[in-house]
Amino acid sequence: MSAASQTPLRGRMIDIGGRALHMVCAGPADGRPVVVFEAGAFGLSADWGAVQARLAARGVRSCAYDRAGLGQSDPGPRPRDGLAVASDFEKMLAASGEPGPYIFVGHSMAGLYGRLFAGRNPDKVAGLVLVDAATPEAADLPRARQFISSFGAASRVAGWGASAGLFKPVAPWMGDRIGLPPEAAVDKRRAFASGRHNRWSAHEVAQWLPASNQAAALPPYDPDWPVAVVTAGPSAGREAWKTFQTAPARASSRPYVANVDAAGHATLLGEAFADEIVKAVLFVRDAAAVKS
Repeated sequence: MSAASQTPLRGRMIDIGGRALHMVCAGPADGRPVVVFEAGAFGLSADWGAVQARLAARGVRSCAYDRAGLGQSDPGPRPRDGLAVASDFEKMLAASGEPGPYIFVGHSMAGLYGRLFAGRNPDKVAGLVLVDAATPEAADLPRARQFISSFGAASRVAGWGASAGLFKPVAPWMGDRIGLPPEAAVDKRRAFASGRHNRWSAHEVAQWLPASNQAAALPPYDPDWPVAVVTAGPSAGREAWKTFQTAPARASSRPYVANVDAAGHATLLGEAFADEIVKAVLFVRDAAAVKS
């Protein structure tokens, strides 16, 4: 872990007004539209390492980042609710020099942030890809509320444990459960062991329900936008959840829905299944190009 902490910074720091967010871009500068990634809870730019590499090989430009307090990014003001995340994201894109409109790709909890970004910036959206993502409406499910509550408690424990140094000895083995390329895996393991990263991640999870309410207060996605949904794991026993997850695509005039039975919630992003996400991104890119 000591050696990993000395590796050069991937990407660059983007100043958003007195503090900076870490952004990692890949692919040719003219690979439009730019794909922008939002990681799930406890995630960061490294989570998208496998997907970014495969998109770059296809000539697609993409950018991922670390939210405030996560990974290499400076902390931000609390609470870390959906509006705080969306505001940071907007400032970072404006300062980055990466032109829109964008294809937004969000995993897990980032489904809430996608709704906020699209609702606040409809002119900057070319399409969306939701990767095993939550939706604001799903928070109304009793089972989902129970999960959010339990996850919030576990997140607080994780923040304490990482701050006490308990995660460092196991980070080389447990830090990357996604299955990332080597450079991204180093960043992921570093974040796994970081007390700061885990504490600020827990602050975000604590705001899951407020973020859901903030996202639900905005209009649903424009049905004219191409929307792709990729989910993981068998559907049996999770029919209601899958229905909520796929609803944004089913409401689109240009939908794409795929379920990867063999993938897990995390491994869906890794090298074993990254091509499934790439297919969805390319569908949205091509659908947006036909419309324009």
